[in-house]
Amino acid sequence: MDDRIEGAGKQALGSIKEAIGKITGDAATQAEGAAEKAAGKAQSERASASTQHRPKK
Repeated sequence: MDDRIEGAGKQALGSIKEAIGKITGDAATQAEGAAEKAAGKAQSERASASTQHRPKK
């Protein structure tokens, strides 16, 4: 569950950076935010998938 929470945090931070980049017209910050958001989404999905495939005890 830690990875899902961490991934959600990265997504949120990436969204904020992306929005700041759009507002200020800074393409580098916007791209960095989009990349961070995508990485966070991938981390969350990977964590969700790994918990779904664990055998039940």
